[in-house]
Amino acid sequence: MEIAGSSGLFVGGASGMCRATATKFAERGGNVAILDLEQSEGASVAESLGGKFYPCNVMDYDGMEAVMASAIGDLGSLHFMVNTAGGGVAQRTIKKDGTRHALSDFRRIIDLNLIASFNINSIAAQHMATNEPNTDGERGVMINTASIAAFEGQIGQVAYTAAKGGIAAMTLTMARDLGTHGIRCMTIAPSLFNTGLTAGIPDEGALQLTKDAAFPKRMGRPQEFAVMAIAIFESAMMNGSTLRVDGGQRFAPR
Repeated sequence: MEIAGSSGLFVGGASGMCRATATKFAERGGNVAILDLEQSEGASVAESLGGKFYPCNVMDYDGMEAVMASAIGDLGSLHFMVNTAGGGVAQRTIKKDGTRHALSDFRRIIDLNLIASFNINSIAAQHMATNEPNTDGERGVMINTASIAAFEGQIGQVAYTAAKGGIAAMTLTMARDLGTHGIRCMTIAPSLFNTGLTAGIPDEGALQLTKDAAFPKRMGRPQEFAVMAIAIFESAMMNGSTLRVDGGQRFAPR
């Protein structure tokens, strides 16, 4: 698809990988809407990109439908949706003191990552399906964010692994569901990236965390996620897959 003149909705776009993707999209002539938590820097980011900010909570499922409808109404249409919202919790299935992983925490992580992602995608797809297709029959592209933890989850990541694994697992099925509408669905699975969640890690700690990478042995940069996301949008053959962006890293058990 062509970026110039297209409209994109960036969930989690106030910072990190989603912000970098929104920036590249806007620089290439795309129209952007930034969705993020109310206390985020979304307003200033949106202003810098010539777009508009829409405060939201991805776990407010009904609220997300209203916020997304408002954003898409202002944009006039929706061709690109990138979602990086998510998070994890560190708990073993059975903790060292013998207590179990809190079921409420497990459910919250599934809700935040997997259920919210599906909800966002189904809303976005419903709007994209009303677009006039381009000459290749395309109406839109959706990108979700998993993690390499979906495939090599570390000790204490059982909830996060289940959630991110679910995102990866639903990608092909969703792409098949939406193929008749000309909508593509892809997932990016990054390794550790230098975002707000990892900003406090000292250089020595970052080196230790990425020592198992093939190359480069460092945390990823948000721009490197953005390069992949933009390539997915532009290439009609990118569909139904989860792409690792990880420098060849494979997480060890801990």
